[in-house]
This record gives sequence, C-alpha cells and structure tokens, in this order.
Amino acid sequence: MSLLKIASVACIALALGACQSLFQPSQLKPLEVTTDKSEQTKPGCGSPDCPLVNIDTVHFPADPQLDSLVEQRLLQMARTTPGAATPATLTAYRDKFLRESADRHSMYLQAKVREQHDGLVIVEVSSYLDTGVAHGEPGRGFINYSRVLHKELGLADMLLPGQEQTFWNTAKVAHNSWLINTKMDRDPEFVKNWPFQKTPNVALTSGGVVLKYNVATIAPYAQGLIEITLPYARLTGVIKPELMPARH
Repeated sequence: MSLLKIASVACIALALGACQSLFQPSQLKPLEVTTDKSEQTKPGCGSPDCPLVNIDTVHFPADPQLDSLVEQRLLQMARTTPGAATPATLTAYRDKFLRESADRHSMYLQAKVREQHDGLVIVEVSSYLDTGVAHGEPGRGFINYSRVLHKELGLADMLLPGQEQTFWNTAKVAHNSWLINTKMDRDPEFVKNWPFQKTPNVALTSGGVVLKYNVATIAPYAQGLIEITLPYARLTGVIKPELMPARH
C-alpha cells in the first residue's frame, strides 16, 4: 500500500473516530434538567378561595427546542375550551387565568422527565383544573423527543410502515390482560360499558411502550389514570428497530 493510501486510510479512521467521540457520548449522557416551580393567587385577593395557578415544569438549557416544546404542550393542555387560542407563554396564561377566573378555580400544570434512554427524552405532562365541584378535570400526555432527529416522535414516527393496526391489535390484547389481572373481566357490565380504546398518550420507555389513559376513558373516574405497558418483545417488526432500547 502506498504511503498516500496509508495516509488516506488513517485520515478516514481519524475522522470516523472524531464523529463517534462527538456524537455518541452526547446521546448517551442525559440532558441537564432544571426545575421551575411557582404558585400564585389572584393579586389583591385575600380569600381562601382565590383563583390559583400552580406551575411545576422543567427546562433543558442545552436544548432550547425541547424547552419550547414542553412549554407549548403545557399551554395546549391548559386550554379549557376546544379551539381556544393558546397564550404565548405560561406567564401570560397564568396572568389571564388569575384575572378572569372565579373564586375556587385553580389550575395545576406539571412537566417532568419520566426517563432518558438511548437518545430519547420522555417527558410526561399533566394538568388538573379544579372548578370547585366534586371532581376536577385531570389531563395527561407524553413527549417522546429524539435527540438524534431533534424532533418529537408521534406514533407514525415510531412504527414501521403499515403496522398501525398491528400495534393497536397488540394493545387490545394487553388491555384484555389488564382486565384479567384486575379481575374486571368478571363484571360483564364493566366489560360492556368500558371497552378498549386507542389513546394518543404513547411513551417509548426503556421497559416497554406505555399507553396512558385519562380518567373515565377505559374505566370509571374513581379508578384514576390507567397505564398499560406493551413489552418490546411483542412489537418486533412493528416498532422501528432503531427505537428499540439497546438491551432489547
């Protein structure tokens, strides 16, 4: 091999090594996360029933795109009227809510990092609107953020082409197992009144694909928020291989 070829091969090897050192560790090392908590009541109100807004969120100093995405998702969850305009910031939302809400009205908004693995950041977002009645209105959602692609992954991004029906068929089987494990399958009225449904809340956790259901979706309000986990082993050929955790 000529000296020129040897030099070229060495340069390629060095370049590849540089790429690995630049990209792999940054994907494996968790993103830095900071928390931001605040609780405020309506200015000038001295009653115990003053309108209140509690915000407990996270920030990602090294990833402004994810930071903005979390705020936008919380703002969407804060909307109490479908199709209503979304305030520009959480601060603007809080000020508007406190200014316009009646006594005994409170809004709680939270974002937390559920986990980070394999270049993914899984953020769980939640809301709870209390209007002073017997039951408040809780909401839940997930953000599956790919640090490799710099984007949020929707279900279509997670699945191989043509596999959506197979995915939901697998979910239906897991739902049936949930019915059996909770002994709800022994109640014909429950099975009839609370059938399997799809959910937009899907999370690519390290232990499996989690489906989260809001209250009164597949079970009565009193049973709270329900999670059903689909093992990755049952999703081979359904979920894109590059999204499978390394140990699977």
